[in-house]
Amino acid sequence: MNKNSRVLLAMSGGVDSSAAALVLKKRGFEVIGGTMLLLEGENGLNGVNDAKAAAERMGIPHYVFDFRKKFANEVIARFNNEYLSGLTPNPCVDCNRFLKFSAMMEEADRLDCRYIATGHYARVEYDEDKKAYLLKKAVCGGEINPKDQSYVLYNLTQEQLKRVIFPLGSAAKEEVRQLAEESGLHNSKKSDSQDICFVPDGNYAEFIEKYTGIKPQKGRVTDKNGNTVGEHGGMIAYTVGQRKGLGIAFGKPMYVIDKNARDNTVTVGENSDLFSEGLIASDVNRTAGYLGEKEISCFAKTRYGQKEAPCRAVPLSPNTVRVLFEQPQRAVAKGQRVVFYDKDIVLGGGVITDVLKTT
Repeated sequence: MNKNSRVLLAMSGGVDSSAAALVLKKRGFEVIGGTMLLLEGENGLNGVNDAKAAAERMGIPHYVFDFRKKFANEVIARFNNEYLSGLTPNPCVDCNRFLKFSAMMEEADRLDCRYIATGHYARVEYDEDKKAYLLKKAVCGGEINPKDQSYVLYNLTQEQLKRVIFPLGSAAKEEVRQLAEESGLHNSKKSDSQDICFVPDGNYAEFIEKYTGIKPQKGRVTDKNGNTVGEHGGMIAYTVGQRKGLGIAFGKPMYVIDKNARDNTVTVGENSDLFSEGLIASDVNRTAGYLGEKEISCFAKTRYGQKEAPCRAVPLSPNTVRVLFEQPQRAVAKGQRVVFYDKDIVLGGGVITDVLKTT
């Protein structure tokens, strides 16, 4: 085998990355498994042990990369700081950006690997006309795969896409599990991870307080006109679009429509107050190489599980875009990511820094 056939596969311990190794081996690649150690204690070792067992079963070498310090600085610290600033972060996007396709790429170079692969459901294709590597949605059975994960991969650059392989880009989840089971992998029936890995119980407020030592401060709950209508027990326990758990009786459905860290207020309103006609995004990555050069019509989604909506993307600067939706969108939150699509092609994405409310 030569360097051009050697690939470093990021193995999380789940069935997807293990099945990705099987697909790569069938394609003739020399596969090296690598697992990122991200967390302290048992939570960090569970994935490592499962990945090591799968690698042994498949007869491939396996390495463990201690990224705990980098994960704490680049992912957990960002998550905490953004929540404390009244934003809605997406730590999975940051992990892909700063660890899985950055720090892991450095390990690939050290191990003399030409490629890096993951178990993500997405595709990479080279477009001769555009002279660019395109990140595309995953497919299965001729349709877009409902497991598509292209949203969390928008930060990939052209240099990275040149070296990335997504072996499961055209596979259905059922096929992946069947392949793993037929190969005798112990994790073939392992359930998918649903929560943020470092907050498995989903209690963000408790995690942030424990990790940072910063206790949530009580503050005002206001209506959209600034009138005080109640008191909250800590801003970080609320998210835009939230209805339950407000602890205030209004006599009608009310939702969190905004948060302001400067004056520690949570603003509530009716469902109609949640809709926005557009947004401003910064730190924009041009995944396909040409987003933001001029105004374009495309589609955008502002949350992972959301269906993308038609819009116009208007460049304001090299890394800032104004997005204007054809139809107002619900519960757009500052700090979340907006990702732009042209059919199944990921054009790019950025961080939502401002929300343009409907008038």
